[in-house]
Amino acid sequence: MANDFEGKVALVTGGGSGIGRATSLVYAKGGAKVVVVDRDVEGGEETAQLIKEAGGEATLIHADVSQAGDCQRMVEQAVLQFGRLDCAFNNAGVGGRDRVMTAEYSEEDWDRIISINLKGVWLGMKYQIIQMLEQGGGAIVNTASVAGLVAIRGTCAYVASKHAVAGLTKAAALEYAQSGIRVNAVCPGYIRTPLTQPLFDTMEGFEDQAVARHPLGRLGEPHEIAEAVAWLSSDAASFVTGHTMTVDGGYVAQ
Repeated sequence: MANDFEGKVALVTGGGSGIGRATSLVYAKGGAKVVVVDRDVEGGEETAQLIKEAGGEATLIHADVSQAGDCQRMVEQAVLQFGRLDCAFNNAGVGGRDRVMTAEYSEEDWDRIISINLKGVWLGMKYQIIQMLEQGGGAIVNTASVAGLVAIRGTCAYVASKHAVAGLTKAAALEYAQSGIRVNAVCPGYIRTPLTQPLFDTMEGFEDQAVARHPLGRLGEPHEIAEAVAWLSSDAASFVTGHTMTVDGGYVAQ
């Protein structure tokens, strides 16, 4: 896959850490110019710098994906700087509260998770698709989750947001299939990232429980998701759209 993205421009939301950073690096290794989008300026700058140090091209855009103006601006700035947008990875997300039952969940927490995990993906796609229609095509990948395919107790808002991302991905894939735009989703299992590490550190026994849910007997690593995203974004996946790809160590096969 070394040269799959030569001459292409890729945008990654949540690119300042974890899966987003790993994917930004894979895109760059393949020759893409990378637009790193994150609310965390420090993390985003670090990702962009890692790409530059490896000889690639990258820029950071500070944005909140739950805000329409920010999503429109990130696409406009990407095109202004690099001339086009070929690949987009809508990855920014939050985990929300864990082990809180549906009837005990607060409206504030619900709204926050839905606004970032679902509305943020829709807003990103909205402006990415507008640009891709103008230039004649592109590839979009969204981050869903195994929680977008099966339920997990005590995480109702997260589960709802990720199921919705899976459905949104399929709907958009059908709508733009004949316009040269492919839309897919990746569904990670438990991955060791800055988002999940606090859970492993603070909730006794949680990491062992998470590992036990995966038939491969371990947690996933960000680069393993990044490689799947890169493939879905590449011409090698030219006949793949509307797909929710599990990268989960066998989690949902049980």
